[in-house]
Amino acid sequence: MKSVELFAGAGGLAMGCEIAGFEHLAVVEWDRWACDTVRENQKRGYPLLAGWTLHEGDVREFDWAAIPRDIELLAGGPPCQPFSIGGKHGAHADARDMFPATVEILRNLAPKAFIVENVKGLTRATFASYFSYIRLQLEFPDVPPLEDEDWADHLVRLQAESRSDKRKGKGRTYKVSFKLLNAANYGVPQKRERVFIIGFRDDVDVQWSFPEETHSYDALLYDQWITGAYWKRHGLKAPPIPASMAGRVAKLHQLSFAPRTQPWRTVRDAIHDLPDPTSLAARDVPNHVFQGGARTYPGHTGSPLDLPAKTLKAGGHGVPGGENMLVREDGSVRYFTVRESARIQTFPDGFRFHGSWTETMRQLGNAVPVMLAQRIASSVAESLALAGLKRIAKQIRTIKGQ
Repeated sequence: MKSVELFAGAGGLAMGCEIAGFEHLAVVEWDRWACDTVRENQKRGYPLLAGWTLHEGDVREFDWAAIPRDIELLAGGPPCQPFSIGGKHGAHADARDMFPATVEILRNLAPKAFIVENVKGLTRATFASYFSYIRLQLEFPDVPPLEDEDWADHLVRLQAESRSDKRKGKGRTYKVSFKLLNAANYGVPQKRERVFIIGFRDDVDVQWSFPEETHSYDALLYDQWITGAYWKRHGLKAPPIPASMAGRVAKLHQLSFAPRTQPWRTVRDAIHDLPDPTSLAARDVPNHVFQGGARTYPGHTGSPLDLPAKTLKAGGHGVPGGENMLVREDGSVRYFTVRESARIQTFPDGFRFHGSWTETMRQLGNAVPVMLAQRIASSVAESLALAGLKRIAKQIRTIKGQ
């Protein structure tokens, strides 16, 4: 299945799509450090990236005429800068907002499906109108804004289009679903909430829903405090139950069966076999370099070992840096190394990151966890494959009928 990847960054979403069976005809990213990471891995012969044609630059300047229409998938996480809903804004002309560019590319390529990922903040009540505008643009890409049309006026036209009984006769339309997903519920050792917007072209016979969650907090607590299997697995003696968890653990004791999901994966699960970054053994592990200067401050106290990590943020110190720390067993803190952060974002160990610690942490903080990307992309790929089989079966029946 052919695909195009926009705003690829270091390639988390693109790698997940590749594992799911999509072949990228173009991978577009403007940040040179992220592009250097992709190029370095290609140079080293990393297999998942072997067939990628990387384009460093703005998606709005790419020659999309060179990509065939009717590809299977368009995927990407467009940057979306918050702005005041109350003012008059031509969002399609705002250089900080890449959703208009994404919709234009969708209109040009008319893929069978798309995957769009974005930050949780897009679902805040203050952005409700703009989020509705984004979804309607993706649903009706062939209803573009008029010249100098305000985005709010365009929204009104799109809303009228969605209420029209003639919608099927006005260009390509998409069935659009969205959901706020927590990566920890899909096996990623990180509590990372992101919005996924998935669309299938209306003429593609697909009935799709988001994949079922496979992991849960209750299953982790059951593993830790009911059976003790978690501590045995790590060769540790079970500590006292934290007071903050005691009530929930008591309720789990009353269950007559274990949770049907798998336990959330924790920081310890993710990095237990990596050497301490201050040790000599760490020199043999790529991207596993100690970074000094970590400290706590109100609201930013780091990630405990025995829970999924807090959401990794793009950046070095300051507010983002506070989220990118590990709390040691003695209560002290240190920064996650790049390799530890890559584990938390489920990048394979063979994947190397290019640039300084700050630049690589920016790439990782902006990435889609590879495992989550794979789960979503695989469900899309399966639905497209099934639709293709249905189409072939229908053609065969037609031929036999003739």
